[in-house]
Amino acid sequence: MRLSTGTNSRLGATWDGRGTNFALFSANAQKVELCLFDSQGRREVERIELPERNEDVWHGYLNDVSPGQLYGYRVYGPYEPDHGHRFNPHKLLLDPYAKRLANRLVWSDAHFGYRAGSSREDLSFDRRDNARGMVKAVVVDETFNWGRRENRPNVAWQDTIIYEAHVKGLTQTRQDIPPNLRGSFRGLSSPAMIEHLSRLGVTTVELLPIHGFIDDRHLVEKKLSNYWGYNSIAFFAPELRYAPDNTLDVLRTTVARLHDAGIEVMLDVVYNHTAEGNHMGPTLSFRGIDNASYYWLMPEKPRYYDDFTGCGNSLNLAHPRVLQLVMDSLRYWVEVCHIDGFRFDLASTLARGANGFDRGSCFLTAVRQDPVLASVKLVAEPWDVGLGGYQVGAFPSQWSEWNDRYRATLRRYWSGEGNLIGDVSRRMTGSSDLFNHDGRTPRASVNHVTVHDGFTLLDLFSYNEKHNDANGEDNRDGSNDNNSTNCGHEGPTDDAEINSLRLRLRKNQLACLFLAQGVPLLLAGDEVGNSQNGNNNAYCQDNEIGWVSWDGLGNDKNDLVDFVGKLTALRSRFPQIKAQGWVDGRRADGSYGVLWLTPRGEEMSEDDWNFPEGRFLAYILGPTAEGVAAAFIVLNAAPEAIQFTLPPMPEYKRWECVLDTAVEGPKDANFHSPGESVEAPPRSVLVFAGSI
Repeated sequence: MRLSTGTNSRLGATWDGRGTNFALFSANAQKVELCLFDSQGRREVERIELPERNEDVWHGYLNDVSPGQLYGYRVYGPYEPDHGHRFNPHKLLLDPYAKRLANRLVWSDAHFGYRAGSSREDLSFDRRDNARGMVKAVVVDETFNWGRRENRPNVAWQDTIIYEAHVKGLTQTRQDIPPNLRGSFRGLSSPAMIEHLSRLGVTTVELLPIHGFIDDRHLVEKKLSNYWGYNSIAFFAPELRYAPDNTLDVLRTTVARLHDAGIEVMLDVVYNHTAEGNHMGPTLSFRGIDNASYYWLMPEKPRYYDDFTGCGNSLNLAHPRVLQLVMDSLRYWVEVCHIDGFRFDLASTLARGANGFDRGSCFLTAVRQDPVLASVKLVAEPWDVGLGGYQVGAFPSQWSEWNDRYRATLRRYWSGEGNLIGDVSRRMTGSSDLFNHDGRTPRASVNHVTVHDGFTLLDLFSYNEKHNDANGEDNRDGSNDNNSTNCGHEGPTDDAEINSLRLRLRKNQLACLFLAQGVPLLLAGDEVGNSQNGNNNAYCQDNEIGWVSWDGLGNDKNDLVDFVGKLTALRSRFPQIKAQGWVDGRRADGSYGVLWLTPRGEEMSEDDWNFPEGRFLAYILGPTAEGVAAAFIVLNAAPEAIQFTLPPMPEYKRWECVLDTAVEGPKDANFHSPGESVEAPPRSVLVFAGSI
C-alpha cells in the first residue's frame, strides 16, 4: 500500500530507509495536502491529502518517496483575518521543518494571500497559484560520516575568542582562496581561511544567519538583497546560496574541517520573527499553516501582529508547538550538524509571555533543562524593540549576553569623551554591575566594539556621520548614535598624522577588547582595516560595501593580524584576564584582585575617581597563582602624554613592558624598576608584566 497513516511523533519529512513520513502541525486547519514536485521544482506532479490527524498533527507515510524528493503543502481552513486566520490553499507553503531547500523565491503578487491592490487590502482573498515561483522543501538523508572520532573543540568559556563573520563576505575577495570556493561554506573552511583564523588566535567563528532566508521584495526591486540574512523562513535548512548542491553535507564537511583545526562554529539564529512580515506580507509558510498559533497577534485586533522586533511579526514561543519548533531546530543543529553554540537575535522576544519579558518564560525554562543544549554556548542579544525589551543582565546563568554597555563606553572613551573612567573600570573588569548576580561570572559579558550592525573599526575612527545612501533610503536607515570620530577629516585621507592617529585608536580598541574580562568578540575584517565607506547598516549590500576587503593584508598601516595574535597570546599569559570569578579590591590580608592606581602610583581615592575630565586609568590585576605575573594596565585616552609611576610595590622586582600601542611595528622588550617614572604617550594602551 503506497499511502498509510504514518506517525505524528516526529514533525517534518522523515526518511527511514524504505519510505518517508510527513507530519505537519496545524491546530486550526481543516485539511492538509502534500504536494510533490518534479526534480526541477517547476511542475506539481501529485497532491495527496494527509490521511490522519492526531494532537493537531496531520500526517501520512509514502513508501516510495526517498531523499531528493521536492515537496510543499497546501493547507485548508478559514480565511478570516479579523479572527487571526489566513488559510489559503492556493498558496504552496514551505514545511517549517524543511531540512533542505530547492529553488529561490521568485517574487510575484501570487505569493500574497489577498488580492494585491484591492480596496479591502488583506481582507480580500487571492486565488492565484504561487507554486512555480515558490521555494520547495527537499526530503533528505540525515546520515553523515563524521569519521571515527569526534573532534569537537569544546573550548571553555574563559578561553573563548569569538570572530563574527558573514559566510560570503568573509571570503568573497580573498585571492588565496580558489574562485569557485569564495563566498561559500567551502571557502570558510579553506586552508587559507583556517590559517588566518589560527594566526589571530580565534577559537570560535560566529556566522551571521545561515538558516534559509529570502530577499525582501522591496530590496529585489531596488536590485539589492537581504545580504545579512536576518529574514529567516526555514529554521532547519542551510541557506542555498552558500552551497547550491548538497547543501547539508557541504555545511557538515565545513564544520568538520573547522573542528579539526580546533575552531568552534556558532550560528546567529533568528527565531524572533519570520520573513512573512506584517499583515500585508506574503503567505509563504507559517501564516498559511496556522497564523493564529505561530504568531503573537494583537489580543483585541487579531488581524494585526504584536511586533516586538520591528520586522512586522513576532513568533509566539509561549505556544507549545512553536516552542517545540525552536527547540527541535536547536537540537537538530547540534546533533545533526555538530554546531557548537548559538547567538540569539533579539532574544528578549523569545522570552516574552503575556506580561512581557519573563525570566521564567517557557523558552528559557526549556533551554535550561535541555540536556543537548547544556553542552553548547548560548549567547543572547538581550533586547528587542518592544516595551520592556532592553534586558541586559537579565538572562539566566546558563547564558552569556552581548554587552552593549561595553561597546558604548569604550567607543565614547577612545573618541575623546571625558568623565568616563569609572564606567571604563567596570567594563574592563567584566561589568559586575550588570552580571554579578544569581551565580553568574564574567563570561556572561560578551564584549564588543564593532559587529555586523554599525561601523567597522576603521570607519569608527574615519566618520562622524553615517553614509548609507547606497541603501536607497535617503540615509534615514541605520543608527545616528555611533559615538565615533573622524579624527579631523570625514572619510579616507592622505594626511599622515590623521592616519597615524586612526591606527593607534584602532589598536587601542582592540587592546581593550582583549584585555577586558569577559568574552571578546572581534568583527571579521577589523584586523585588516576593512571599511564599508561609512555605511553603518550594510544589511542589503551584497557587494564590495558588505564584503570584507583584504587589501589591507600585508599593509603596514592596516594589517593588524599579528597585533591581534599578540593580544590573544597576552590573554593566555595573564590568566587573571580570563578570570572565572569577580575581582575585588584590597582584602583584609593585604591581597587583592584589582588595584586602581593614580598616576603617582597610589591607590585611588573617591576624589580620584571624580577627577574632572579624567581620561587616564591604570590598574593592576594581581596574580592568581604561583608563577603567574601581575598585569599592570595603563589606558591613556588624553590627547597629551601623561607621566605615571610604575607600582612601587616591593613584591615586584621589575616591570616588563609587553604592549605599547603607540609603537608602530615591533618593539624590543624593556624593563623598569618599581617606582620608576614612565611616560604614557597620548591616546595609548600600555601593559606591563610584574616579575616577583
